[in-house]
Amino acid sequence: MTTRVTTPSARTRAPLATLLFALLIGLALVCVASLLYGAGDVGPAEAWSAIHGSGSADARFVIGSLRLPRTLVGIAVGAALGLAGALIQAVARNPLAEPGLLGVSAGSALAVAVALVLGADAATLRVSVAQAGALAGCLFVLAVARVNGVGNDPVRLVLAGAILSGLLGALTSMILLIDQRSADDIRFWIVGSLAGRRLDDLGAILPSLGVALALVIAVARPLAALALGERVAVGLGHRPRWTRLLTVIAAALLVGAATAVAGPIAFVGLVVPFAARALAGPDVRRTLWLSLILGPILVLAADIVSRLLVAPSEMPLGVVTALIGAPVLVAVVRAHRMPAL
Repeated sequence: MTTRVTTPSARTRAPLATLLFALLIGLALVCVASLLYGAGDVGPAEAWSAIHGSGSADARFVIGSLRLPRTLVGIAVGAALGLAGALIQAVARNPLAEPGLLGVSAGSALAVAVALVLGADAATLRVSVAQAGALAGCLFVLAVARVNGVGNDPVRLVLAGAILSGLLGALTSMILLIDQRSADDIRFWIVGSLAGRRLDDLGAILPSLGVALALVIAVARPLAALALGERVAVGLGHRPRWTRLLTVIAAALLVGAATAVAGPIAFVGLVVPFAARALAGPDVRRTLWLSLILGPILVLAADIVSRLLVAPSEMPLGVVTALIGAPVLVAVVRAHRMPAL
C-alpha cells in the first residue's frame, strides 16, 4: 500500500477566476477611497455627494477634474509597473529584478530630464523618450547579468542595477543643478507623484500600454515554458531569444509610459509580483494576470496614504512606495538566501 505525501507545493490554490474577482472588488474599493479622500478641504461626505451630483460646485470640480483623473492615471501606472516587474523577474528568473532596483526607471527618468532641458513639452514626446531610456537601461543591466547565460545570479544583477541607478541618478542631479529653468519639472521626475495628472496624460500613454499588453499576451506562454528551462522551451517549439527580446521591449514600454506620466516610482515592480506569486504560485501566466490588478491596488493605496499622511500637504508617492517596498525587499532576500559576497 502506497501513501501519498502532500508537500507545500502541492497545496490547492484558489482558482484564477476567484482570485481575479476578489482583487477586482478590492480595486473598486480603493478607487472609491481615492475619490473620497484627499489632502484638500473636500471631505469624504462632501465628495460622496459630489459623486452623486448633489455636492457643491467646488466639490464637483475637485472630484471630476482632480481626483478622478488622478485615480485613472494611478490605475494605468500601477498596472504598467506591476506587469513590468513580473516580466523582468520572469525573463531574468530572479525575484530581485525590479525596474527601480535595476536602473530601468532611472534610465527613463534621465531621458525625460534631458528631453525637458532640450525644450520638449509634448506629452507624447516625453513618453517615447522615457521608453527609449527604459529600454536602454533594461538591456544594459540584463546584458551585464548575462541573462542568456547564467541569468539568475542575484548579486550580479543587483550590483549592476545599483551601479546604473547611481550613475543615472547623478547625471539627472547634474542636469537639475545646471538648468535651473527646468529644475521644477525635473524634480517631479526624481520623486514620482500622481499629483496634477490630467486625462490628457493618460491618453498619451494608452497606445503604448495597448502595444505592451499585446506583447505580454504573446509572450505569456513562451515565458511559462522558459521558466522550465531553455531546452524545454525549445522542445516545445518556442524561441527563447525572441521571447526575451519581446519581453524586454514590453517591459520598457510599460516602465517608460509609467515614468513619463508619474515619474520613477520604486518597488512597485518588486512588491506586486511577490504578492501575486504568494497568491497564485509560480505560474508566470497567473502571476501576470494578478499583477495587472494588484499593481493599481498598491499604487492607489499608497497614493491615498501620501495625501493623508502630511495633510494638508502631500508626501511624494515614490517615498510611500519605498517605505512599503523596503521591508518586502528584505523578506525576499531572506527567503531566497542570497549568496554572500
